Amino acid sequence: MGYDLVIFDNDGVLVDSEPLANRILAGYLTEIGHPTTYDESLRDYMGGAVHRVHDLVLQRTGQRLPEDFDEMLHSRTFEAFARELRPVDGVEEVLGALTAKGVAYCLASSGSHERIRVGHRAAGIDGWFEEEWIFSSQDVGRGKPAPDLFLHAAERMGVEPARCVVVEDSPLGVEAAVAAGMDVYGFTGMMPADRLAGAKACFGEMKDLIRLLGLDE
Repeated sequence: MGYDLVIFDNDGVLVDSEPLANRILAGYLTEIGHPTTYDESLRDYMGGAVHRVHDLVLQRTGQRLPEDFDEMLHSRTFEAFARELRPVDGVEEVLGALTAKGVAYCLASSGSHERIRVGHRAAGIDGWFEEEWIFSSQDVGRGKPAPDLFLHAAERMGVEPARCVVVEDSPLGVEAAVAAGMDVYGFTGMMPADRLAGAKACFGEMKDLIRLLGLDE
């Protein structure tokens, strides 16, 4: 394999959370007077941190979201995770193949550390990631599409950016990985390949990553 570190996005790549999270976000925004469809939520917010929601609503309407918006959104999202969240099909196969080959991996997510932990417990994949392998946009000044989060993850893992490969499913994440000087593979589970411009290659089944990374050799 030509890389020393695989950096996974979390939502939509490790856990199948994007449908749940965007359904809840669109519904909550609509409920408080900012009509948003599910497809619009995917288009505008998928892959971004919650501050992106605040920024775009303010930019478009001149109105600020309620002070308790983040707390209420997280509460509704975590309740849905507990009931419905599952790992992305095939992801444990990929993590097992990386472990068997001795290849380092970590995750770098726009979500908070709490959201990552809650999601992993609900989906039953919390055993795959040590705490020091988990990085959040909370850890850096700027989230995706800025490269800061991926560069931070590489630095903390002790790997040069050019020796890292990122697995992403959102345009914001692909843009961030490219800006960090890293190769990126685009997972098309929720987003068509033409929205992931800049990815080295795109794939539709998580198990295909084993072949793309040469882990089957």
